[in-house]
Order: sequence, then C-alpha cells, then structure tokens
Amino acid sequence: MEKTVLDVTGLLCPLPVLKAKKSLRSLPKGALLQVMTTDKGAVLDFQCLCEEVGLELLSQEEAEGTCIHLIKKV
Repeated sequence: MEKTVLDVTGLLCPLPVLKAKKSLRSLPKGALLQVMTTDKGAVLDFQCLCEEVGLELLSQEEAEGTCIHLIKKV
C-alpha cells in the first residue's frame, strides 16, 4: 500500500488540513497519507475532515509535541 508523508509542522489552522486535502487529491484510492502537525487544533480538524470527506482516520498519535495523523483514502 502506498504511503505518502506530509510534514506541515509549524503551520497553523487551516493550513495543515488544506495541504492534506490537496495532497489527497493526487493519491489513488487505498493510499495512506501520514500527516505530521504541531498545531494543537489539528487533532479535531483532521477528525472533522475525515468525517466530512469520507476518509478513514486510522490513527492519531502524539509524541514530543508532534501529532501524526494516518489517513486512508477510500
């Protein structure tokens, strides 16, 4: 399965979600997008994005101030 990594650390809302949406457009169905963020609001933002657009949010993990969101395009 193809996995793309998108590092948007240092960016604030709404930029992480907008850049993720742009990246997802070019990915095939079934592809994984790993997004690294530092904006505290991104956790809820990515949950909402996945619900609204119909993506599968596989995980959200935080370590050392960085949150890693793993999203599957369905």
